[in-house]
Amino acid sequence: MAEPYDHENIFAKILRGEIPARKVYEDTHALAFHDINPQAPVHVLVIPKGPYVSLDDFLAEAPDELVTGFFRAVGKVARALGLAESEGGPGFRALANAGGDAGQEVPHLHVHLFGGKPLGPMLAG
Repeated sequence: MAEPYDHENIFAKILRGEIPARKVYEDTHALAFHDINPQAPVHVLVIPKGPYVSLDDFLAEAPDELVTGFFRAVGKVARALGLAESEGGPGFRALANAGGDAGQEVPHLHVHLFGGKPLGPMLAG
């Protein structure tokens, strides 16, 4: 079971407009913005519009329309950034950490989109 959702987490504040973000994309299901500490030339976060702690929580609790809309938004962002192979881009990595052992730092589901260079192996060490 997921931890309770913290409505004061930084992504909740970004969704409410209390903290600015460099937006890339927004629709009724998702918001995408540049990461403030990029780990690749392109590093964008895509978050759902709803109080979901992790991917596990989201897939268990979100309505089907939001799940579909969110993942379609991830694809739209990758294409808009020129990363998707279908658009002639070199490809990208989509990563969603879930829980402390995976390195999740903010308790709001977020998918990292990385690209703009060869990304190397999936896991270090």
